[in-house]
Amino acid sequence: MASAQNNPGSYLTAARELAPRIAAASDDIDRERELPDELFAELADKGFFRLLVPRLLGGGEIDYLEHLSIVQTFAEVDGSTAWCINQNNVFATVSAKMPEPLAREIWGAPRAVVANGPPTNAFAVPVSGGYRLTGRWNFSSGCRHAAWMAAVAPVKDPSTDKREDRMLIMPKGEVNLLDVWQVNGLRGTGTFSFEVEDIFVPSERTFNMADSPREEGPLYVMPMLLLFASGFACTALGVARTALNVAVELAGGKRPRLEQNLLRDKPIVQREIGRAEAIWGSARAFLLEAATAAWESACKVHALTVEERIRLRLASTHAIRMAAAAVDIVYEVCGSDSIFEHKPIQRRFQDAHVITQQIQGRMAHYETAGQFFLGLEPEGMF
Repeated sequence: MASAQNNPGSYLTAARELAPRIAAASDDIDRERELPDELFAELADKGFFRLLVPRLLGGGEIDYLEHLSIVQTFAEVDGSTAWCINQNNVFATVSAKMPEPLAREIWGAPRAVVANGPPTNAFAVPVSGGYRLTGRWNFSSGCRHAAWMAAVAPVKDPSTDKREDRMLIMPKGEVNLLDVWQVNGLRGTGTFSFEVEDIFVPSERTFNMADSPREEGPLYVMPMLLLFASGFACTALGVARTALNVAVELAGGKRPRLEQNLLRDKPIVQREIGRAEAIWGSARAFLLEAATAAWESACKVHALTVEERIRLRLASTHAIRMAAAAVDIVYEVCGSDSIFEHKPIQRRFQDAHVITQQIQGRMAHYETAGQFFLGLEPEGMF
C-alpha cells in the first residue's frame, strides 16, 4: 500500500473498508486464537503491520493520531485484531533504533512481524561473535503470525562486572512457543510464551534499547510505553463502543420477560445508557486531548514535557478503566443477553476486562499522575 505513505488518512480509509471482513472472521479469530492466514496476509499486504516503521524501510510512518484511529476502528469489530495491530506496530518502532542492516533484513520482507514479551529468568552471555541466550518470555501477542522474535535479556560483562539490558532478535523457528493462552478475553491475540535454551545470537542481531533512534521523525520521539498505552486504550474504547451500540439496538427490540414495555422505555435503562455514553465519551475526549498535545510537541519541538507524558499516561489508563466501566453498565442492562458466549456483549465484556489487567491498565498509574499534580517526584511508567 505504498500510495498511502504520502496520502494522510489513506490507511484509516483502508481500515474502514477492511473492517467488515474482520467482523466476519471474528468468531474464527476467537475460536482458533489467532488471525486466520488469509486475513493476516491481507492486513500485512496492505501495510497494517508496518504503520509505524520508517518510510526509509518501506513502512508507513503514519501520523500517531491516525494510528490511534485505526486501532479503534479495528477494535470496534474485533478486539484481538486491534490488540495485535497496536502491539506489533508499536514494537516495530524499534526499527528506527536497531542497526539499519538488521532492520532491512527484517522489514525487507513485506509480511514481516516481530513479536516480543517481557522476560522471566533470562540472561545472555557474551561469546565470540555474539551471545548465548537462555530464558523465557511471556505475553507475546501476535507470535503465531510473527516471523521474528525479540527478547530482552540482561548481559553481564565479566571483565567489568557491568550489566546492560540488550535486545536480541531471532527467527521464530529458533524459539519454542508455549501455549499458555487459555483465557476468555482477547483470545485471538494468541499471546503465548516462548523460551530458548543456550542458543547463539550473532552480535549484528542485537542492540541496546537505550540507544538513540537513527530516525528523526516525531513518531520516534514518542515514548514506546505511551504508544502502547494509548493504543491499548483505543482498543478498549473500540470494544466498549460496540458494546454500547449493541445494547442500544437490543433495547429497541427486547421486552423483558413478564413485562409489556420495551427495554428502552424503562427509565433505569435510559439513565444507564446515558451514563455509559457520558463515561465513554469523556474518557475518549481526555485521551484525544492528551494524545494531540503530545503529538503536537513531538512534531514542533521534537520533545515531550513531563506534564504531557503524565497526562497521556493518565488519559490512557483512565480510558482503559472507563471503557470497562461502560461495558459493565451495558452488561447489566442487557440481562441474559449478556451471558452467552455467542452474544456480542459477552465477548466485549471479556475483552474489556482482560485489557484492564494488562500493565497499561494498572490502577497504580493514577498514583503516578497524582504524585506529579501534588508537586512530588512522580514514580512509575511515563
